[in-house]
Amino acid sequence: MATNVSPIPPNESRVAPYLSVSNAVEMIGFYKQVFGATETLRLDMPDGRIGHAQMTIGTGTIMLADEFPEMGFLSPKSIGDARSPVSIHVYVEDVDAVYKTALAAGATSLREPANQFYGDRNAQVKDPSGHVWDISTHIEDVTPDEMKKRMAALGDH
Repeated sequence: MATNVSPIPPNESRVAPYLSVSNAVEMIGFYKQVFGATETLRLDMPDGRIGHAQMTIGTGTIMLADEFPEMGFLSPKSIGDARSPVSIHVYVEDVDAVYKTALAAGATSLREPANQFYGDRNAQVKDPSGHVWDISTHIEDVTPDEMKKRMAALGDH
């Protein structure tokens, strides 16, 4: 059966994080408030949980669903207090403002905004479901050679 369907859906990111969250409705609201996310799809389960949702943040896609412990699909919040080994990086216009909005919306600060050697002003927060977000505003174009020098200089302190 021949088909003309594109193997990559139109307007979809090739790579998109899929998050297991402890309260999908709450987290969708958090991502809208903090990152200006737009919800593009929601599939509600008969038991009231969200089985799948998609959001866009700028040109990127985030997929998420409520926890399904019966399938081993748990959020970092349920797994434990250890920091998630994965963080999501997002560029924003004003890292300081987004950082403050995230904290006001219930995120926990992991690192306050600061200028970094690689040319970004960066902060890090843990959202209410336990996912870690690196929030950045690009402030300086740094060549790879200069970045290596700056990184090496950090080790000299």
